[in-house]
Parts: sequence; C-alpha cells; structure tokens
Amino acid sequence: MLTKNNEETIGDALLSVQELVSDIIIVDNGSLDSTLNIAKKYNARIITYKGKNLGEQRLLGLKHVKTVWVLVLDADERLSGDLQNEIKNIFITKYQEPSTRNFPSAYYIPYQNHFLGKPLSHGGENYKMLRIFRKNSVSIEPNLVHEGFKILKGKVGELNGKIFHYSYRSLPQMFGKFHDYALRDAEQKFKKGEQSSLKKMIMYPIHMFYSRFIKDMGYKDGIYRIFLDLGFAYMEYITYLSLALKNLEAKHHL
Repeated sequence: MLTKNNEETIGDALLSVQELVSDIIIVDNGSLDSTLNIAKKYNARIITYKGKNLGEQRLLGLKHVKTVWVLVLDADERLSGDLQNEIKNIFITKYQEPSTRNFPSAYYIPYQNHFLGKPLSHGGENYKMLRIFRKNSVSIEPNLVHEGFKILKGKVGELNGKIFHYSYRSLPQMFGKFHDYALRDAEQKFKKGEQSSLKKMIMYPIHMFYSRFIKDMGYKDGIYRIFLDLGFAYMEYITYLSLALKNLEAKHHL
C-alpha cells in the first residue's frame, strides 16, 4: 500500500484485509497526519520513500515482500465482503488442493468506484485491475502516474468480488488529486518528447468530458456526476497547459 496523508481512508482499507494477510507493507511518501499511527495499529511494516514516481514507490514495496503472493491495495480502497470471502475460499481451500497445479499466477479484480459516497456504474468507472499475483510473476512500469502491473508468466484469472474505491470523496479533494495527476502526467509526457498545442488544450478536455458523460453514458449515474467528468476535463487541460509551459521553457534553453 502506498500512502501520503491518508488518515481519512487507510483504517477502512486495512480493516478489510486484516484477516487475509500475514504481512502488511506501507510505502509512505512523507505523511504528516495520523496515517502512520493508524498503520502501526495493524502491525504494518513502514518503508519510507522520497520522490514523485509512483512506479518506483511500488517497486520499493515489492522488494520488501517476503510472501509468495501479493495483494496490492491503495489507501482509498477496500475489499468488499464478497471479495474477502472469495479470496479466503481460493487461497485457503483451493490453493492447498493437489489438483491446483495449473493455478493462475495472477488475478484481475473488478472495481466499484464511488463519487461523493455514491457508487458509479457508467462512464468509464467500471474496470478491472491486476491486484493479486505471485511476487515474481509481474513487472511494474516505473512511471510517474499510471504505473500498471504487467504479467510475465503464468495464467491470469479473474475474481467476481469487487474492490470499493473511494477516490472522489469531495470536490476540493477530487480537484486537488486531478491537479497533482495532471502535473505528473505532463512531466511524463515531456520526458517522452511529446509536444503540447492550443488544439490539445482545447479539444482534449472537451473530448474527455463528452466521452465520459455522454458517449459512455456517465449521465446514467445521475446529474451530480457532471462534476466528476468536468474534473477529468480539467485534468486534461492542466496536463497540456503544463506540458506547453515545459515545451516553451525547453525551447528557451536551446
């Protein structure tokens, strides 16, 4: 679990896994609130990370894993009751049976995102991610954002129970998170040599909002959902505005 000032959510996250795991590893990036005090109540091992690269932060955590299997959970996520029971059934019962030599090396888990405490079902908010795997069966891209896991070997299964994700808890928190992601994404795009433009700054945010709220029917979650998709549009705008400033600064240094 990666953390930075997550006192609002980390307790529920750790509570949802305490009966399933034998070791909890927290990779903290300078929390100043009570995040680490809460983690210590669950006997978590705390690793300190200083930097902005989420991929590197995840890799640091993996290096400290001593178990065969790994469950990755963010501090604003928690396992549903159905998922807890499903994991118990697979890893306590089936995994110990001789007939499971073809056991998957990793599992995708579906997500149920929440906005202002309400579950979302449309507009790109239903997806699955690789979250349970054998330690040596995956690799991680050391990216500033969007640090995904890639399966290297073995079969991949899929679970039915969901991870509940409380990423958008209030409008100020949501826009703050999107702003931070945008700056990280701009830095990542800049390092890859991408150029910004006025067209990208105008059209990409409009396309993002249209795709999520209209095309993918985000409106079916309720009209309140419009603020979330405007937030995604804002993130696109800040990304390419920041990238444009980086491009301009780089040209002046040539």
